[in-house]
Amino acid sequence: MSNRRLRFYLVAGALVLAATIAPAAGPVFRSEKASFSVNALTGGLEHPWGLAFLPDGRFLVSERLGRLRVISADGKLDPQPVGGVPAVAAVGQGGLLDVVLHPKFADNGWVYLSYAGAGPGGIGTEVARGRWVSDRAGHRLEGLQVIYRQRPKSDTKVHFGSRLVFDRAGLLYITQGDRGEMTRAQPLDDLAGKLVRLRDDGSVPPDNPWSGKAGARPEIFSFGHRSVQGAALHPASGELWAHEHGPQGGDEINVVRAGRNYGWPVITYGVNYGIGTKIGVGTQREGMEQPVLQWTPSIAPSGMAFYSGERFPGWRGNLLVGALKFKMLVRLELDGTRVVHEERMLAERFGRIRDVRQGPDGLIYLLTDEPDGQLLRLEPLAAGRP
Repeated sequence: MSNRRLRFYLVAGALVLAATIAPAAGPVFRSEKASFSVNALTGGLEHPWGLAFLPDGRFLVSERLGRLRVISADGKLDPQPVGGVPAVAAVGQGGLLDVVLHPKFADNGWVYLSYAGAGPGGIGTEVARGRWVSDRAGHRLEGLQVIYRQRPKSDTKVHFGSRLVFDRAGLLYITQGDRGEMTRAQPLDDLAGKLVRLRDDGSVPPDNPWSGKAGARPEIFSFGHRSVQGAALHPASGELWAHEHGPQGGDEINVVRAGRNYGWPVITYGVNYGIGTKIGVGTQREGMEQPVLQWTPSIAPSGMAFYSGERFPGWRGNLLVGALKFKMLVRLELDGTRVVHEERMLAERFGRIRDVRQGPDGLIYLLTDEPDGQLLRLEPLAAGRP
């Protein structure tokens, strides 16, 4: 065989092999302001809940049953879970929930986890942190510290929250729920139904609304919340936005401000499950906040993120919200704190969308809350691609 023919066959074989092992492009979607593919980076996740991006390109994903997993930059799931994770109460809606990195992770290595933790009186939302170690022995959290425990605990199995968000000053916001006991959301001596704000070590900032005041928990930042499972900082204002589950109807998006009462269960746009009867006094009351947006029927909102990247220019400044019901991604256009347009995407295509994040690469990442959950990446179509 001639050298020219041999080179031809070697090149052709290499092209065939490359085509065989290259990841297949995902399905294509054409939305109002972007065309994109949805590519599955990883499967085999058991009810994933939270997603964080390590500086080296790897991903951290929490699984509700109590495992923290590492996924390589090219989508390979490490079969060995991260060690040193706190024991969780994986019951009902509880388990291992959010995962975030400290804003100065490159210097201190702190990883923060929210979860349902057992203790005297039952179960409640807790937050712990540990220092990230990854070496030949594996991945683990060392020096684990529990920095927050919701009190009192209870035996109910729902409405734990919980998203973790650091603000620009390095303060940590912890979203929670009323634990299925709605009357707990209003009293200020009870941490259920409250959004709390702490320093990174769990201590209370002195300018919290009820810091140093008798009869109130100093950790509280806002109250009157039912179950807050999505939160993100506005990229321009730096304010915290959050959404929460209503009962039957009345899912809300709110701008969360210090000392404000968000009304649950005194006011709501939802009604009692099944029977449709009114909850509280109606939809408005003086001294209680109105939502930026409410969804009736409910969409069961989950993770959320503001988009500020370059890869989807038509979405810059938009708010992206995952939905468990209808299994979709919602895009909201804003004018200040007013929602002026809503687009629903990916409905019923990939499963329950549990988390939504913008990656350091400007792409959008989703987690699907399924027994065989996936890490998905939204990628804009290249110019000229059909």
